[in-house]
Amino acid sequence: MGADDSLPDDVTTLQAMLRAERAARLAAEAEAQAGTLLIEKLKLTIKKLRHEQFGQSSERGALLDQLELQLADLEENAAQADTAAQLAAEKIAVPSFQRRKPARRPLPEYLPRERIVYPMPATCPCCGDNRLRKLGEDVTEMLEFVPRQWKVIQHVREKFVCRACEAITQPPAPSHPIARGRAGPKLLAHILFAKYGLHLPLNRQSDVYQREGVDLDVSTLADWVGASAATLMPLVDAIRSHVFAAERIHADDTTVPVLAKGKTRTGRLWTYVRDDRPFAGPDPPAMFFYSPDRGGAHPERHLAGYAGLMQADAYAGFGKLYEANRKGGLIVEAACWAHGRRKFFDLARLSKAPVAAEAVKRIDVLFAIEREINGLAPQERLRVRQERSRPLIVELEAWLREQRAKLSKNNDTAKAINYCLSRWNAFTRFLDDGRLCMSNNAAERELRAVAVGRRNWTFAGSDEGGRRAAAIYTLIATAKLNDIDPQAWLADVLARLPDHPAKRIHDLLPWNWRPQNIAYAA
Repeated sequence: MGADDSLPDDVTTLQAMLRAERAARLAAEAEAQAGTLLIEKLKLTIKKLRHEQFGQSSERGALLDQLELQLADLEENAAQADTAAQLAAEKIAVPSFQRRKPARRPLPEYLPRERIVYPMPATCPCCGDNRLRKLGEDVTEMLEFVPRQWKVIQHVREKFVCRACEAITQPPAPSHPIARGRAGPKLLAHILFAKYGLHLPLNRQSDVYQREGVDLDVSTLADWVGASAATLMPLVDAIRSHVFAAERIHADDTTVPVLAKGKTRTGRLWTYVRDDRPFAGPDPPAMFFYSPDRGGAHPERHLAGYAGLMQADAYAGFGKLYEANRKGGLIVEAACWAHGRRKFFDLARLSKAPVAAEAVKRIDVLFAIEREINGLAPQERLRVRQERSRPLIVELEAWLREQRAKLSKNNDTAKAINYCLSRWNAFTRFLDDGRLCMSNNAAERELRAVAVGRRNWTFAGSDEGGRRAAAIYTLIATAKLNDIDPQAWLADVLARLPDHPAKRIHDLLPWNWRPQNIAYAA
């Protein structure tokens, strides 16, 4: 008897068998998806643990972004497969696997709760009696999103006339964040943060607002952005003064495409970060500058009034800043170990070079010590470095010179070694100063937002647009560094700046800021 002879002749039974087989297949596919998901989660965890050892920010960020995007896609696939299997199983009962559910965190307590109480029947569904008594309740919470609301605020100034002398009186007109604009401070802050914090170009913002029933063309939004930037410039100037009053700063730059006649050219955004938190200091601000190119004259102009320690990469344009007879005072170079490590890391990863792999291992031990002393006072950091890091540095230098002698001058590993040895004084300066860090990651972290923005807004419209972007980036980055919501802070200071005394501008800086009106911070 053939296999086909065992199949029933009844069509209904055949359909039931097909549904059962389909449900079983979907369940198996969902189980496979769950297994793949678990493997990828473990891989991601391992990668994160490995790259948390002070790997350079670009290598860590690019890899983790890629892995997290892949993980999110796998989670969506697993959820879709699981749901499809459940829907198929509703038609016919099929034994199914239990997919491991992700741990759910409780919903935030500060969110408002809206209760929807489902009515009970008037009589008992079992016996029909109407004497029902409440025993308790089961509450299932669901997170919901309420779309934002637009409104028009009318500022009413009533006029009164005196019956005795017929004099007319009226309250003074309120100050507005920007001239010629009908936008309130919260709307202006939202537009600024969406453009420079969330990297949403004005044309996309205009489309979103139009779908919500408010027609704001791009030229109107652009006018508001420019006027807001001008209003906020006193804060930018105050942050600049605070950054360059530091004893130590971080410096770095990145590219920014700028629109030119029928094409784009490459401009630069520079950042100078004062982040004293590694040695228990307060008030971390970040300052951005724009320049149309990467000429060394630009950092010379930015740092004309600064003297002190500067942590940076080996950019040749910084060379004149380190000259002993520099006008304005001496700037002392402190090299970035993350850059030095990166050259060895790339060789170890791509070429499997054993010397490079050993160099990465030795440098990572130094970074591990740095993690232990992060946040301690400079004197304590200095003591630990003298006791634990200096012997390792001495061994590392001897080992690098030994390996360099065995390699040809054109060898890539030899070039990575030369990069470090030729700047050894700058690389080892952190051993003698507890204020210094081993890396320049503080500056690189701030430039990461610019790199993300480049993918969305493609290019700056002009040199003036680049300078305006640098100013707003300064405000947003400084707010974030001080754990302040940038949009709430911008809304509040835009409302207060027109009437705020210029002598007290420092009261509005993020580390001193206290919201005047809680409504603006909402």
